[in-house]
Amino acid sequence: MIHFIYAFFASVGFAVLFNSPRKEVLYAGITGGFGWYFYELLKDMGISVIFASFVGALVVGILSELLARYRKMPATVFVIPGIIPLVPGYGLYFSMLSIIESNYDEAMRVGVETIMVAVIIASAIILSTTFGNLIRKPFNFEK
Repeated sequence: MIHFIYAFFASVGFAVLFNSPRKEVLYAGITGGFGWYFYELLKDMGISVIFASFVGALVVGILSELLARYRKMPATVFVIPGIIPLVPGYGLYFSMLSIIESNYDEAMRVGVETIMVAVIIASAIILSTTFGNLIRKPFNFEK
């Protein structure tokens, strides 16, 4: 539960930083909180960080698409702040630190994992956006 709260406030902070509409900041925080919650849940179950990141980003993407239809806002209002807790910033920092310390094996291991996580997050967002477009057209949620 504490992870949800931290991710919620991180997402809210970035929503404010990116000038999201005030009435959507709470929803952006909830999106980020749920994405991080599912990421942590899978990681604690022993699932790989890469797959956990995929599921977390997929949750953020699907929630963003649903909230975009419900709140009549662009999905990016919810996706961008919601995905921030999942961005592998620590991996980038640690791989650069390992290069500076001439620990190239560790830098390569962490760097490749970080790049894979970044690619898988982007893939999950693309997949959820495509899913959102597919269900919107047959059911015509735009009315």
